[in-house]
Amino acid sequence: HMVESGGGLVQTGESLSLACAASGRTFRRYGLGWFRQAPGKDREFVATIDWIGSSIYYKDSVQGRFTISRDENTLYLQMNSLKPDDTAVYYCAAAAGRNSATSQSEYIHWGQGTQVTVSS
Repeated sequence: HMVESGGGLVQTGESLSLACAASGRTFRRYGLGWFRQAPGKDREFVATIDWIGSSIYYKDSVQGRFTISRDENTLYLQMNSLKPDDTAVYYCAAAAGRNSATSQSEYIHWGQGTQVTVSS
């Protein structure tokens, strides 16, 4: 399964780095993604990366502030210039195939989530 870490409480404009480690299996041949769910809202796409790191997509509102990356066993999300609207539980996920994917329906393995809170 997948285990997220790195969440926490920060102020507006600060940075956080999330990590997602594979446990019990490898996800190195899968597309990976980050999603988030704010209180009272549906879970939404944040960023995705394909299995070799060549195809990357971001939600428009995080483009230029967030950076997704990966190595053989870990998925990362560097979050800069954080805003209160970024407050959510962040989930990592592994897709069924090697490509990047923006739709949640493409993902078959999910982490438990890590809380990110941005105060104003």
